[in-house]
Amino acid sequence: MKVLAHTGSPDLATVYIAETSEGKKIEFVESVQPPLPREEKWVLIVSTLYGCPVECKMCDAGANYQGQISRTDIMNQIDYMITQRYPNKIVPAKKFKVQFARMGEPAFNLDVIEVLEDLPQLYQAPGLIPCISTIAPENCDRFFERLLDVKQHLYKNLFQLQFSIHTTDLSLREWLMPVRKWDFNAIRQYGETFYEYGDRKITLNFALAEGIPLDPNELISYFNPEIFLIKITPVNPTYKAMHHKLTSHLKPNVSEYKIVNQLKKEGYEVILSMGELQENQIGSNCGQYITHYQQNNQKLANSYTCIPESFNS
Repeated sequence: MKVLAHTGSPDLATVYIAETSEGKKIEFVESVQPPLPREEKWVLIVSTLYGCPVECKMCDAGANYQGQISRTDIMNQIDYMITQRYPNKIVPAKKFKVQFARMGEPAFNLDVIEVLEDLPQLYQAPGLIPCISTIAPENCDRFFERLLDVKQHLYKNLFQLQFSIHTTDLSLREWLMPVRKWDFNAIRQYGETFYEYGDRKITLNFALAEGIPLDPNELISYFNPEIFLIKITPVNPTYKAMHHKLTSHLKPNVSEYKIVNQLKKEGYEVILSMGELQENQIGSNCGQYITHYQQNNQKLANSYTCIPESFNS
């Protein structure tokens, strides 16, 4: 794997653009969470597919799908970021998250499971917390069976599972994520099997767009607050979101939301995850994809403004 370019700030987030042995481009990210130092929390976000066949309505990575990224090239992304900072492969971060969430739905690639099996053997990282974020596509039963096995045998309570929900309106959910996927009952059943006492709660993530329903009564009819928590994130400024006229329900400098209080009344733990606005400029936030920017002549306000001017040859 050859790193072609990078952009961002080491004090916040850096996006790397690389070419794999197959001659295809990928992106991966490292970030911190100010004011926490890297020794407290360090996050790596890697790609698992070349593009993505799902084409969610707010995600710029959903284009030009070219297949699965190999086990070797997923590991190369992780190893590059680790060895740049820790050549001895000893990662001191108390919370060291490896998220399989930059480009691609991880359940479409069984090599992700192989990487999860490799990680504890390759690095001395007592704070390691792998994170799988998924829309739970249908016909991926083998992936989810093996994921459960790996979590139980290798990670126990140090694993984070997140389901992308985005709305409780089923027809809008189909529009936002146009692929066959588990319904709420199937997500509930798997989550209840996956969760063990002492685990991190399973996250139900809502990149909540203005005017898109999130009904606490619908959620509570399926998801036990003792097992599931709710995470609400912005719809980040992407080309896809702009094209589909999706704007974020979460606004900068606004901390109180009616929906949060409603969810808490149902007993849910609620995380509002705004992130740093500078990450939009870097292009490191969820749904952003710098290579898409490189191929697009249209500018976006407050997004992709720190991108590299050109790739190295």
